[in-house]
Amino acid sequence: MPKLSVNVDHVATVRQARKGFEPDPVTAALLAELAGADGIIAHLREDRRHIQDRDIRLLRRVVTSKFNLEMAATEEMIRIAVELKPDLVTLVPEKREELTTEGGLDVRSRLEYIREVISRLKAGGVRVSLFVDPTPEQVAAAREVGADLVELHTGTYAEAQGEDEARGRFEELVTSACEARGYGLGVAVGHGLTYRNVKRFRGVAEIEEYSIGHSIVSRAVLVGMEQAVREMIRLING
Repeated sequence: MPKLSVNVDHVATVRQARKGFEPDPVTAALLAELAGADGIIAHLREDRRHIQDRDIRLLRRVVTSKFNLEMAATEEMIRIAVELKPDLVTLVPEKREELTTEGGLDVRSRLEYIREVISRLKAGGVRVSLFVDPTPEQVAAAREVGADLVELHTGTYAEAQGEDEARGRFEELVTSACEARGYGLGVAVGHGLTYRNVKRFRGVAEIEEYSIGHSIVSRAVLVGMEQAVREMIRLING
């Protein structure tokens, strides 16, 4: 059965709007786990716009499923990851001016640097996933640099205009998932997935995990985190 990892970044976004203490992304993570989530994701950004250092340290202590730290491939973040030792690090591109991650990591153009970063993280006892666009070049590059997994960027699928474009983007994702599995890589998908558009992925055996945050947090505002997570689990399991 496919797994669900819940990204709690946007719980922190609401908290940081008032620079206060509520809502707490750590509490949200615990509720998500109680509802059956298989993992928790948090992105520690360079500008600390939502998740804070305190959050990731507490999450590492209390998450009992899998804690996935998303981060840019910078010296500061490598140091934090090696010290913290999350269950998984996902390397993502990061720009200060973006509202959210806008695309996959261009591994092909930075082979040697990404290979070195992965080597350092693995030497520190951390498994590594790469957030990449669903193209043959990027999936093959992920294998070349020694990644354990890829998370395929579903943003262009989520933003597709019309059924024909959505179907085409979906087929690209399935092809890339098959290629990644053929290389021996684990496969997750994420970014822009919602309670509506995730249904198309049912039965795609190559996809092992779904990484979903904004849609679940948005639903949780109305019905609570536990119900929001349970509803998504039912959808991805068909």
